[in-house]
Amino acid sequence: MEKYGILIIALIMSFVGNIIAWFHMNAQFKWEWGRSIWWVLLGGVPISLLFYYSTRLFYEYFGEYWAVRPVGFGIATIVFAVMTSFVLGELPNQRIIVSLVLACIILYINLSAHL
Repeated sequence: MEKYGILIIALIMSFVGNIIAWFHMNAQFKWEWGRSIWWVLLGGVPISLLFYYSTRLFYEYFGEYWAVRPVGFGIATIVFAVMTSFVLGELPNQRIIVSLVLACIILYINLSAHL
């Protein structure tokens, strides 16, 4: 597979994994089904697979683990902010906005260094 194809697949898997993980952890605050033990047990399987394989592909792309974790952190932080704002209606305050900007910078630094 082409090098950039690996990165794109890893990014998509990480974004999808984080979206499902957001519902896995936060659906309990909005919907009754989110409190079901079956959702807790079964929701973890696709999340684990997506994170496992995205980490593997990120490692294959970057060739080192130190680049993998900051990228995962940046994606998780951005997905959390978007999902929490749109689904739960909680808008970030100034402190959180600064954290989101820093997460975007971390993501940019780590991705641009390897493009």
